[in-house]
Amino acid sequence: MTKLVSGQRCLLQRTASMIAIATVLVLAPGLTVAHAQSLGYAPVEQQAFPPDESTAPAITQDEDSQLPDRLRRTVVNLDTREAPGTIIIDTGNTYLYYVLGGGRALRYGVGVGREGFTWAGVQTVTRKAEWPDWHPPAQMIARQPYLPRFMAGGPGNPLGARAMYLGSSEYRIHGTNDPSTIGKFVSSGCIRLTNEDVSDLFSRVQVGTKVVVLPKGGALQARAVAPRVTSMPSGRQAMSLPVAAVN
Repeated sequence: MTKLVSGQRCLLQRTASMIAIATVLVLAPGLTVAHAQSLGYAPVEQQAFPPDESTAPAITQDEDSQLPDRLRRTVVNLDTREAPGTIIIDTGNTYLYYVLGGGRALRYGVGVGREGFTWAGVQTVTRKAEWPDWHPPAQMIARQPYLPRFMAGGPGNPLGARAMYLGSSEYRIHGTNDPSTIGKFVSSGCIRLTNEDVSDLFSRVQVGTKVVVLPKGGALQARAVAPRVTSMPSGRQAMSLPVAAVN
């Protein structure tokens, strides 16, 4: 009888031990999380896909809506002897013209050099860059020692989305992250456009493009091209905006 009771007791103990082990296995993940949280960190979750670091920064497409009408990109009549594809900078009126030919040009609003930093002359586009890095020139650092010696390209970079380098000079035609500076005399000699406009100009310009920079007092005379009105078969009139033809 004693042996029977002892055997039943051993069986109950083994059963209890097996139940306890099963309970620990079921609750182990929860205990791990609780233990991790008690140590002040969360358990690491494995990501299904690594972050895509190669994605280029997006270009904001509504910057031009912040500009006054006179500074928005438009086609104008322009009397010039410069060949199609030439860039003309009208410093005094803060305009950049891309000559289309046939007496027309695509006009952009720009920011130009502040007092003492405007210049004039003829240059050539020698290099183009998307989301360019910024290396402030030595003269600029001497004037503003707090400037970084290097800044990688990206949305926070002062050169904006695109840059076109002029000859061997330190001047560039580039973008800006501050549309409020367009139409003003603000730079150290570079010509700046909104990121949207500089991206449009960048797509048209080739290395070797001639760039004519007029002095502050040498303004050009240009007129906006009036929309063409044509008659439709129904007798109604349709309006054709010239700027659409060059977009």
